[in-house]
Parts: sequence; structure tokens; C-alpha cells
Amino acid sequence: MEFRRITGLPPYVFAHTNALKATARAAGHDVVDFGFGNPDLPSPDIAVEKLAEAAHNPRNHRYSASRGIPNLRLAMATRYRDVFGVELDPDTEVVTTIGAKEGFTHVMWVLLGPGDSALVPTPSYPIHLAGPGFAGASLLPVPVVDPALGGRDPGADFFDAMHEAWQRATVKPRVVVASFPHNPTSACVDQAFMAHLVDFARSREMVVVHDFAYADLGFDGYQPPSILQVPGAKDCAVELYTLTKSFSMAGWRVGFLVGNAEVVAALTKLKSYLDYGTFQPVQIAAIVAMNEARDYPAELRATYQSRRDTLISGLERIGWSVAPPRGSMFVWARIPEPYRAMGSLAFATKLIEEAHVATSPGVGFGDGGEGYVRFALIENEARTAQAIRGLRRALPELRA
Repeated sequence: MEFRRITGLPPYVFAHTNALKATARAAGHDVVDFGFGNPDLPSPDIAVEKLAEAAHNPRNHRYSASRGIPNLRLAMATRYRDVFGVELDPDTEVVTTIGAKEGFTHVMWVLLGPGDSALVPTPSYPIHLAGPGFAGASLLPVPVVDPALGGRDPGADFFDAMHEAWQRATVKPRVVVASFPHNPTSACVDQAFMAHLVDFARSREMVVVHDFAYADLGFDGYQPPSILQVPGAKDCAVELYTLTKSFSMAGWRVGFLVGNAEVVAALTKLKSYLDYGTFQPVQIAAIVAMNEARDYPAELRATYQSRRDTLISGLERIGWSVAPPRGSMFVWARIPEPYRAMGSLAFATKLIEEAHVATSPGVGFGDGGEGYVRFALIENEARTAQAIRGLRRALPELRA
């Protein structure tokens, strides 16, 4: 049988490592799992309590609104005002999505079609590579360099590469995909970069889609900038914000697309044909999370920073030097020189089988990720120390 849209998808590399983890666990090994960026920290208690309360109300069992109930959109607008100093009209500049992946994929549908192209970072979160393709568009890759290499601002490198990709393009792109702090590289940018990006897109009549998944995960005093903080950004930009990482509400599937009113309206129209929104008790609980647990992202950030520090210092002790990321919930680690020729998939396999430590092979994020593995900061400090001991045993060619 022939299928459409999925035939061009590459093999799912992470399925291989998932199978290896299952095999190791079946053999009785305790695998310390840094592989999947699935938050292990609990959602705010007040949100869980409100969810249970709202779920007992039969009126909330009916279809909801695909664009999100009004008070949820208002809560999102209020958070943007309070955290980023950005004013949003909750009626025209905010639409609720069933997580960021759904929102990103469907906004690609309304912005792109066959014959179009999009500038997309590489390496990249897999949906950023697949989403434009689902819409029938072609990809123009823009390399994101390891922040630890070259001594340059990652934003400057990205902007230069984006300009070169634009100049080489035979079909001028309609969309620029960006995401900072970046997954998987953890590259971070400042507001000056965002201003350059807005100017670049506006002068070329492109739309910027900025996936702001790690909006609240900046370390050592770094505050990730919203693209909408740039004056005039709403002329050409939209941003995806999600409660997944900021409030540790991954399974709840609550996200938002905010910014340019025309793009928000287009996605709202498409979604009116596709879904009836997230289960209404979830929406009600999300309102409570944003309004009454406003400091929760700061608590999560402190936990992730502590885990980052434990992992980085442990790797350093065994001779694997990795720069600490300024943002995101990941550590992007270049494969140590004695093992680099193996490639990321074989190296990640070795770590599971011999160290009982799971990571994500860089090649799973596109060709630009080869030579690296990604650690997700989803294990506590004690488990991380256990992982370091396993890595020391499995990587004897490292020298501290």
C-alpha cells in the first residue's frame, strides 16, 4: 500500500536506542536515561487539584473551543505582559494549541504548500524538519553551530548562515523557523539577534515562526528573549509558547501561538475544522497554573540548573569537557576525540550497552547533529552521579 506525507520521513533513529534501553532493562540493568526530554518533575499541585475539581463538573465534559476558552487566552496574554513586557490581544493575537508540536505543524499548513520553501535550523528538533515537509514545502537548512566552538555568538553564526541560504535559494523562502534556546544544541541568543531576524524577515516578506519552548529555562541569570519584544515584530512573527517545560505539564498538551493577528486567525480557522480543543478541565487547570503558580517556572529552573552543574562537573572529572549551556533542558556534548570516529549512533549504543546510560544520538536531529550526543536533564543528582560512574568504566580512553 502506498502512503502520502510519511514516505519522505527518515528512519526514526531514537527507536533504535529505545529498543536498546528495553533490552538492557530486560537483562536486569538499571539504565540512567538522559535520552528523551520528557520532564520528570511534577506539575503544580494547584493545577492538579483544579483539574480534578473541574473534571467532576459534567458541563466540562462537552466539546470545548478549538481556539481555547477566553480566560485561558487571557491568562496567556497576561503572562506575556508580566514576564516579557509584551502586550497581546487575547481575542486576535492568541490561539491555544494542543501542545507546541500540533501548533507548529498546523501553522506550517497555513503558511506553506507545494513549491514553497522554508529556512530551518540544522540540527533541529525533528518536527521542525518534518513540519514544512508535511505541508509540501522544501527545506533550506541553516546550520546552528555548537556554542562551545569557534568563540562566536551563536546568533551571529546563525544569521550569517541564514543570509547565505537565502542568497543561494532558487525558490525564495516564505518562512523562517527559529527556536532559541535551541534544541538540541542549547545555543542562546540576545534581543539584538531577534531584532536582526525581524528586520531580515520583514524586508523579504517572510514570516518568522519562533518556537519558544524553553522560554523560562535560562541559567546563570540569562533571560531568553521573546521575538515579540522587538518593536514591529508582530508585522512578521509568531511565537509558540507551551506549559510543557515552563510548568512541567508535558502530558497536558497546552500550548499557544501568539503574535501576528493574520497568522493567528489563519491557524484558528484551520483548527476549527480539525479539533475541538484540549479537554476543558485541562484548560481550566492551565489558567490556574499561570495565574496562581507564577513562580513555579523559577523553581523548575533552579532544579534544572543544579542538574546541569552536576552533569557538567561529573563529565569534567572523567575527562569529557563540555561547556555548560546557558538555556534549555539539555546538554549538547561533542563525542570525545578517542571515540568520535564511531559516529553518534554507535557511540550512543556503546553508552547504553556498556555504561547503562542512555543519550540521544546527534544524527537523530539531522545531519548537522552528527558527532554529538544530547543529554536531557531529567535525572536527579544522585542518578547523574551513578551515570558518571558508568561512563568512567565504559570510556577508558578518556583521561581526567
